[in-house]
Amino acid sequence: MRIVEITREPVELYKILKFEGLVTTGGEAKLLIGDGQVTVNGEIETRRRRKMLSGDVIEFRGEQLEVRLV
Repeated sequence: MRIVEITREPVELYKILKFEGLVTTGGEAKLLIGDGQVTVNGEIETRRRRKMLSGDVIEFRGEQLEVRLV
């Protein structure tokens, strides 16, 4: 599991995918989220602007990311 450190919360889901290099653009991230290809805390998430908080776990294309506030 990869740790994603954030300095403030909340952070929108699509931004995490973009900034972590899992997608090339925010638009691509929004399309994939809307298509149901991302899970948050084990549940399929289709809200592109879902607010992510410390402790949330994102799964996308077989990779897991845990959000942590530093």
